[in-house]
Amino acid sequence: MTKGRTVVRTSRISLVAAGALTALALAACSSSGGKQSTSGGTANAGNAGTPKMTVALITHAAPGDTFWDLVRKGAEAAAKKDNVDLQYQSDPDGANQANLVQSAIDKKVDGIAVTLAKPDAMKANVMKAVQGGIPVVALNGGIDAWKSMGVLGYFGQDEKIAGEAAGERLTKDGAKKALCVIQEQGHVGLEARCDGVKTTFPNTEKIYVTGTDMPSVQAAITSKLQQDPSIDHVLTLGAPFALTAIKSVKDANSSAKVVTFDTNKDLVTAIKNGQVDWAVDQQPYLQGYLAVDSLWLYKTNGNMLGGGQATLTGPAFIDKTNVAAVEKFAGNGTR
Repeated sequence: MTKGRTVVRTSRISLVAAGALTALALAACSSSGGKQSTSGGTANAGNAGTPKMTVALITHAAPGDTFWDLVRKGAEAAAKKDNVDLQYQSDPDGANQANLVQSAIDKKVDGIAVTLAKPDAMKANVMKAVQGGIPVVALNGGIDAWKSMGVLGYFGQDEKIAGEAAGERLTKDGAKKALCVIQEQGHVGLEARCDGVKTTFPNTEKIYVTGTDMPSVQAAITSKLQQDPSIDHVLTLGAPFALTAIKSVKDANSSAKVVTFDTNKDLVTAIKNGQVDWAVDQQPYLQGYLAVDSLWLYKTNGNMLGGGQATLTGPAFIDKTNVAAVEKFAGNGTR
């Protein structure tokens, strides 16, 4: 990628990040202190002096995927501050996730924050919510689909841009061949990541695994490394899969390096220990926080973030040069 294009990308991400931080600061200015309720919201406006509102957070999280713990913690922090009763549900199946949106509509919630990893399955019910007067924001998945559904805003990273950045990093690292491991077939964001990697690092091969069955993930990566010793980098699309790939590399007696998208506490430790070279961080805590906070801002003051564009929370790289700065927050379970 040309130097000029890199500068444009960096500027765009910096500007959006600055806008997000400004929004957080403005929201914080409305705080006044309050008592926490057992529902995860607050009894007396947590910090905000506004009436209690109910927000449904509906994701495509698979059981056991620690990435979503970070998203949820961010959402819960915003809910506590904003006097929001946060109702969290998830289902990796697109049709089931769409049914959860319908349930939120039936409950007449005040706002919905939703992931759009499978936009075709979600579109009808998301548009039904919007047309019924329920404000909806998207996060994490569906950057190419949210506008067509009438959604107010999007919080996450552009997965194609993130993939391109990862491919550039592989090139810089002197990689020869990369294996891109997709843990959920049909997930538009994961496909975009690998496609983006291949744009800037053409010698990338995809492999599909069943992300809910980690022993089979380990076996599939091990088998591929044994079949093709030219693979010198395994790129996973989630922290748990990177930690599993470390075992696969050992099982296959391979010298391949492990790199990944997304983090959790154990992944940060693995970077510190040299077991994983780097991770692309999309700041999931921030995604959850901004999604809930933006709905509160919209309902209480008519504000909308992003100016009709996605609010980018990544990509950024975590490696040995900066992992110490992230480690203290990872220890709190927020990075």
